[in-house]
Amino acid sequence: MAKAAKEDLRSLSGPEKAAIVLLSLGDEHGQQVWQMFDDEEIKEVSQIMANLGTVSASVVEKLLVEFVSQMSTTGTLLGTFESTERLLTRFLPAERVNGVMEEIRGPAGRTMWDKLGNVNESVLANYLKNEYPQTVAVVLSRIKSEHAARVLGALPEDFALEVVQRMLRMESVQKEILDKVEQTLRVEFMSNLARTQKRDSHEMMAEIFNNFDRQTESRFITALEERSRDSAEQIKALMFTFEDLGKLDPGSIQTLLRAIEKDKLGLALKGSSDSVRDVFFSNMSERAGKILKEDMESMGPVRLKDVDEAQMAMVNVAKDLAAKGEIMLAGNKGEDELVY
Repeated sequence: MAKAAKEDLRSLSGPEKAAIVLLSLGDEHGQQVWQMFDDEEIKEVSQIMANLGTVSASVVEKLLVEFVSQMSTTGTLLGTFESTERLLTRFLPAERVNGVMEEIRGPAGRTMWDKLGNVNESVLANYLKNEYPQTVAVVLSRIKSEHAARVLGALPEDFALEVVQRMLRMESVQKEILDKVEQTLRVEFMSNLARTQKRDSHEMMAEIFNNFDRQTESRFITALEERSRDSAEQIKALMFTFEDLGKLDPGSIQTLLRAIEKDKLGLALKGSSDSVRDVFFSNMSERAGKILKEDMESMGPVRLKDVDEAQMAMVNVAKDLAAKGEIMLAGNKGEDELVY
């Protein structure tokens, strides 16, 4: 028995309206919309569509007018990094989504070398100063001369002169080497740069949690884990803690040491793990390290609250230095170093 034709727009449910719009779009135009649905949504709309029956032309026309009207008035679109990422996640593998988002969050540019041309010279120089001079020579030979000049000026003088000499002696660079340098930049530099530009509600909350004392932080994390374990895990992963300072490269550690008050440093290290303490002492002269150890011993027992405050002060100084491009708050570099 044939189903009665649907003549009244007001009698249609939301899923029925969606089914009619998709039927109106047809195969060619509707394909991209279908790809954005999850399995449950596809099943629901398909079920409705299969049992839709006849829909009069006037109802279709009114529905499309209603749809366009809502999009142009109350249905304002908000395009953000987060909404774009959520949309891509619906129909692309997570690995591809991460790659795309890192590309668009990073500096503008079609190629890696175009992107480098839009990176602040201080930020780029701070990264390159820890690379091999030959690697830096290859990079600077691929970007615009005026930008290369600014980067060279921001590098330590002896290191910059070594790079200049390598550039003078450098002949044509093999494609394999260029590809390797480009891949290293993408993995170690651009991906980190993109992450520093990403900000969502969990990142904002992680910064707030960073400023809690240990007891308050533990209390909130424990309570949040009971209500939303996923959110708690995301916040913990995004938090930059004092222990993370131990993952900085030697150049960044030394820059941080010059910016920290010595009494704060001793107090902070007094309550740190042995691994973090070793990282800082290994980047100090033997004499400075000996004096600091003597100062720490002379402190005797210290209050946990005072240690927390000193460690938070160091974290905040590190964040300020990172914002100025003087250090990079990155994890340990991989072992895939370039050797020429």
